[in-house]
Amino acid sequence: MFTRLGRFVVHHPWKVIAAWVVAAIAVIAFAPTLADVTTKDQAALLPDKYESIQAQKLAADAFGQTNDATASIVVKRGAGGELTAADQARITALATKLSTAKIDRVTAAVTGPQALSPNKQVQIVSVGLKGLPDEQAVLDAVQKIRDVTGPALTGADLEYGVTGDAALYLDNQDAFENAFVVVGIATLVLIVGLLLVIYRSPIAALLPILTVGLVSAIAPGLIALVAKATDLHVTQDLQTILTVVLYGVGTDYILFLLFRYRERLRAGEEPKQALVNAVARVAEVIVSAAGAIVVAFSALLLAVFGGFKSLGPGLAIAVAVMAFAAITLIPAVVSLLGPKVFWPSKSWQRTPKGAMFKRLGTFTARKPALVAAISGAVMVVLALGSLGMKVDYDAFGQLPDGTESARAIKDLQSGFPAGALNPTTVYVRSTNGTPLDPAELTTYAGKLAKVDGVGAVLPAGADGSMALLNKDKTVAQINVVLDDPPYANAALDLVDGKLRDAAHADAPQGTTALIGGVTASYTDIRSANTRDLSVIFPVAGGLIAIILALLLRSLIAPLILMLAVVLSFFSSIGATVFVFQGAAGHAGVTFSLPIMLYLFVVAIGTDYNILMIARLREEAERGTDPRTAADLAIEHGGPSVAAAGLILAGTFSSLMLAGMALLTEMGFSVAAGIIISAFVMSIFLVPSVIALFGTRAWWPRRLKNGSRAPDERELEPVG
Repeated sequence: MFTRLGRFVVHHPWKVIAAWVVAAIAVIAFAPTLADVTTKDQAALLPDKYESIQAQKLAADAFGQTNDATASIVVKRGAGGELTAADQARITALATKLSTAKIDRVTAAVTGPQALSPNKQVQIVSVGLKGLPDEQAVLDAVQKIRDVTGPALTGADLEYGVTGDAALYLDNQDAFENAFVVVGIATLVLIVGLLLVIYRSPIAALLPILTVGLVSAIAPGLIALVAKATDLHVTQDLQTILTVVLYGVGTDYILFLLFRYRERLRAGEEPKQALVNAVARVAEVIVSAAGAIVVAFSALLLAVFGGFKSLGPGLAIAVAVMAFAAITLIPAVVSLLGPKVFWPSKSWQRTPKGAMFKRLGTFTARKPALVAAISGAVMVVLALGSLGMKVDYDAFGQLPDGTESARAIKDLQSGFPAGALNPTTVYVRSTNGTPLDPAELTTYAGKLAKVDGVGAVLPAGADGSMALLNKDKTVAQINVVLDDPPYANAALDLVDGKLRDAAHADAPQGTTALIGGVTASYTDIRSANTRDLSVIFPVAGGLIAIILALLLRSLIAPLILMLAVVLSFFSSIGATVFVFQGAAGHAGVTFSLPIMLYLFVVAIGTDYNILMIARLREEAERGTDPRTAADLAIEHGGPSVAAAGLILAGTFSSLMLAGMALLTEMGFSVAAGIIISAFVMSIFLVPSVIALFGTRAWWPRRLKNGSRAPDERELEPVG
């Protein structure tokens, strides 16, 4: 099948290119855009069965509360000490000024005695904002709040800082934007630079840029069409990750094809026939590799956490489009160029003597047990680090310290418990429709305040009462401040344990209690995350193993590959733990780390394994003895795996230049994982283990164990 595809594409290149151009024009002109189907509704990230979502909906029904952003102005004396009565009056005047300033998206600004810390060193002005914290209009409102606050407090020896979810987004917006610019530039420089080094040809270097650019124009439209037809939930994260995925797999597939094409040319084949043979061999690898990635991404549909679930279908569609382009569009373009694709270099005409990968292949063939032991030991030692992994859900805690919002949070903690900025909210609902008893609610609030780890219960009513009641007095809101920061593991454990138990057990008779707020939401996200990883990984692993079994038509080789992939996953986590929890002293690694490694190391890294194992199988089918097969696989497959791995790892490592702990951790972990997958696993571990297994690796297939020389096989035509 792939031989026929190769012949058609190579001999009818203009038809293939024209079809792609027409398809691109049609999709761009008529398909919706990703922006049309992207949602910012964070409530959709978790299903209704989670308590925090139920609490959020109860709050909306009873009090009209939404996911709108808030801002908190933290005010203290410049020299420290207690705020005077005059200071407090000035802060109250600031709240009034903000309320009457007619700032777009500002709904109210309030303060008062309840907003003064017990030690009287800090006072808070709470500002309501209409809209989600990452909306540009809300961010503009935060900046205007700062513009008004500065002059209002000038000359009073008072220091202030505006913080809160929207302020944190605003302060770190430039850092994130700069990071993505750095990644984009680094991607282009790495792809072009490395391909120039490999091929010494500007044409070969620019080919991935142009191709991925075309696919990047088509894929979002197709994703949007599917999203509209199936009511697919698409989040803002998709576009950023989509770009990296397309450049990653696109460059991989193009490298696979060009390396194989150059190899056939060096074997003396005529250019057209060399390209047909290259497509015939590589197309099977690309389709299998893309199939594994599509399966891995599609498995995200099993997630209950919408942040994961929304990524799967879109990424799967994009990879499928990229794979189809790699086996049709790229060969068509190369068919028109012929060997000029490597211009001005003439290295395609001869195999370089003493090439590094030829030496590595020879060494592995001679000492496969030693190579397997060393590469396996490296991965096992790194994997041991994963045993000490601690998960950190405090994404804001990993952002830059020098911003106004971060400084204000530290100032806040000099007078209030760390959780004061985002109190945990307990909602009490009457089960029989009768009004709630304020005295019982006060007693209930007192019991919550005594839970170990609770800093205080804030007055919720305008009269200083502990509970805020809705109009018909059937729902009450009680604000609980925790001793620990709202995203800290200690806070999550408290809400998921003692506080939840007390809230449910001590609720007044005839009522039920629900816990909401930021900490409760992240508690539920943690539960969903744990559940999702336990489901997605085994299912995806099983499906990928089936694809490998169909590709290789054996059972032992796929098992070896899957064990290697699992080991590479834990090695990547372990390396990150050693560096960040150990050397850098972080409290833990970000909770999204396992899924990021799943997307970019397990899924995309499987490409390298498939390329290498397909070459090993190809040699085995020709009767090559197992050790010589390992030699040839490393010699011919190693350069493309190394180049693809370096490009993708380099792209992610550029995130470490952003100066943000969150992106530094993400960049290091993915880059380290790709390096481990490409170099340690694919180039050394897999070929050496297959060499040791010999023909048994292809069981139940029975392959002859011959010993023909490499030069004889290189001249064999394919198909």
